[in-house]
Amino acid sequence: MIENTEPATHNVYSDGSIQTHTSNGALEHKLDELRHLIGKAEGDPLRIVGIGAGAWGSVFTALLQDNYGHLRDKVLIRIWRRPSRSVDRATAEHLFEVINSREDEAVWDADVVINGLPSTETREVFEEISRYWKERITVPVIISLAKGVEAELEPEPRIITPTQMINRATGVPMENILYLGGPNIASEIYNKEYANARICGAEKWRKPLAKFLRQPHFIVWDNGDLVTHEVMGGLKNVYAIGAGMVAALTNESATSKSVYFAHCTSEMIFITHLLAEEPEKLAGPLLADTYVTLLKGRNAWYGQKLAKGELNLEMGDSIKGKGMIQGVSAVKAFYELLSQSCLSVLHPEENRAVAPVALCPILKMLYRILITREFSAQAILQVLRDETMNDPRDRIEIAQTHVFCRPSLLGQKP
Repeated sequence: MIENTEPATHNVYSDGSIQTHTSNGALEHKLDELRHLIGKAEGDPLRIVGIGAGAWGSVFTALLQDNYGHLRDKVLIRIWRRPSRSVDRATAEHLFEVINSREDEAVWDADVVINGLPSTETREVFEEISRYWKERITVPVIISLAKGVEAELEPEPRIITPTQMINRATGVPMENILYLGGPNIASEIYNKEYANARICGAEKWRKPLAKFLRQPHFIVWDNGDLVTHEVMGGLKNVYAIGAGMVAALTNESATSKSVYFAHCTSEMIFITHLLAEEPEKLAGPLLADTYVTLLKGRNAWYGQKLAKGELNLEMGDSIKGKGMIQGVSAVKAFYELLSQSCLSVLHPEENRAVAPVALCPILKMLYRILITREFSAQAILQVLRDETMNDPRDRIEIAQTHVFCRPSLLGQKP
């Protein structure tokens, strides 16, 4: 964890709010430290490029522009958007001098790349980008904001996270690819509401980047458990859709929502223990990220609209004004992966081998609502009201036995 030792001034307003300003000298020192680590020569600006122009990707890149943009002789911050996508005009004019529609102009010489793409587009776009990096002597550092997964079933079942997609597409070593996540709603971060996040990955980069990214209203810590944080980033979107359905169908019943929260978090813990013997505990920013996504994220919004009949599945999972609802593809990926018989675990009561998905009733029902479309959104309540439902603690206890772990799901040997 990084201690905040930067000199700062504080303004206290009549409403009791406090605004903190970090001195320009401290900002320049942080920038110089990162420049030195990357190996930038005097007069050669650090080049930071945001890929994608979605809400969170744009806002995250904008935070850096707000913080370091005035140091233009030492850093150049750009954003690349796909030609068919646009950035909000007011945001664009206020924050960015350079918005490229050609990736070759934007990324060929980038030192730090921020992946703001949906997970469903990450592989394809980075395969394109890799063409411009073939002649590079050095490799960039990549910070991925994407939340989602793919399932690969042949030659054996495994999960593919966005950082792994980037590694496969570009050949950039995993040491140089990090994931940043936290309880962050883009519009609220843009309005300077207090938030925190974790940057996860190799120690060489995560610690200096945590310091570089930290701002008075946006505290960034570092963590070495890339797998759990990235998988949880995909899982929370899965269960947020169900949370939205439950909220709409029960007229925002606090009791029903809390019951759902207990069961869905136990399924999330169960799934992460399939991937790692000792995954990061669902606590702190990891739990907070889950909570805010179930409370207010676009996936929860999507679940609410489906349950109210204001949206339907025929409209697809890319919604105008909201962007990609990544939880839908993640439901399919996790269900298909956890349905494989070769991953079987012992059922606690029936004393027989079952596919892991058999112990995840909410995930099963979301698949049958969203993917096979056998049931309406109303069916999510049947899961919560099942009298045979086990205590969520039982599922967690099963998961916490080391024999339960399946490292092959991450492409690792047992």
